[in-house]
Amino acid sequence: MLLSQYFLPVLKENPAEAQVVSHRLMLRAGMIRQQSAGIYTWLPLGLRVLRKVANIVRQEIEKAGAVEILMPTIQSASLWQESGRYDDYGKEMLRITDRHDNAMLYGPTAEEVVTDIFRNNVKSYKDLPLNLYQIHWKFRDEIRPRFGVMRGREFYMKDGYSFDLDQESSTKTYFKMYEAYLRIFKRLGLMAIPLKADNGAIGGDLSHEFQVLADTGESQLYYDKAFEDMLNQDTYDVASLQKLYAAVDDEHDSANCPVDDSSLRSARGIEVGHIFQFGTKYSNAMDAAIDDANGKRTHPWMGSYGIGVSRVVAAFIEAFHDDSGIIWPEVVAPFKVGLINLKVKDETSTIFANSFYEKLLAANVEVLYDDRDDSAGKKFATMDLIGLPWQVVVGPRGAKEGVLEIKRRGTDEKQEVSVEAALDMLTA
Repeated sequence: MLLSQYFLPVLKENPAEAQVVSHRLMLRAGMIRQQSAGIYTWLPLGLRVLRKVANIVRQEIEKAGAVEILMPTIQSASLWQESGRYDDYGKEMLRITDRHDNAMLYGPTAEEVVTDIFRNNVKSYKDLPLNLYQIHWKFRDEIRPRFGVMRGREFYMKDGYSFDLDQESSTKTYFKMYEAYLRIFKRLGLMAIPLKADNGAIGGDLSHEFQVLADTGESQLYYDKAFEDMLNQDTYDVASLQKLYAAVDDEHDSANCPVDDSSLRSARGIEVGHIFQFGTKYSNAMDAAIDDANGKRTHPWMGSYGIGVSRVVAAFIEAFHDDSGIIWPEVVAPFKVGLINLKVKDETSTIFANSFYEKLLAANVEVLYDDRDDSAGKKFATMDLIGLPWQVVVGPRGAKEGVLEIKRRGTDEKQEVSVEAALDMLTA
């Protein structure tokens, strides 16, 4: 992609309204723009990252047996009245009325909708287990939206819903999703600590939240060091992980902590995922029944599984940044390479840079090429700000000698290499 043809409205100064690192850098790097309080437009650079996170979530969830659907964002209030949650959910629910005076709402979650889908289409135990998910927009009318997309009113979320014949099979599905979440965060390069959690308005008993470690996180976590060792393994011993101690600040009792000081770790965390098992709460209330093996009508056990995809993007930035800007891991970087032509008006430099750009495209390397007629300082500052993993610099001297300067954004290590060596590095 040529930067001269791209839409990248970067900001030089920190926006006054941004209180946390991720909000400041997402605005400055031209990833998002606020439309109204807690509601954002995702611009091209931010959208590329959002989609990459979503795709990794999608791939791992489908490996665990989930099937993707897409449900409406506008839901009928009558479904929520059936479940008994319409009046209980509170002011976070945006309630609206259509032109026919039907009560509607902008979905903060989709248990009712998916239960309605199930009861109208699944009739036999032979169709179970069933695990449906979507990656879609949600809306919760936060009283004080803040911290950019970390606590916005509209957010992009993976929400999944499982249906099982009984508690035993539902619990197996639950921990299958638990393990899938650990794989997702490991693949994303994030350390995510699972904590036993309250189900809140969702309902149910079995629940875990996943907190990504970041120095600027919202919560103070206390956890057993054994988590770090076990989460870095290729396979997970779920039973052992559940026995390890982990708590947020207001639940941590230092006097009675079961972990000694030498093994207790303290870190800041950002909640990015939450999973629940709530039994027959919704299938009972909405009469979503099936025939079991004996022909008896029974209500399936359900669970729900959420990941805040847009929140994960912010969590990355909170975890990976420096004074110059974002430091994207390659797995979710909007582009792998930032190519800089220092002297666009120098014919040799431009021919050399253009040629290398074409080679990168031919090798299927995602590259953002700064071909603008602008100062070197501005180009370097932009590339550091948006945080692409690799920077490749072409100048008149290097072009004459047939060499490029390569910088690794995460370490600032620089080296001059040939075109062939650069291609080897960037396609490895």
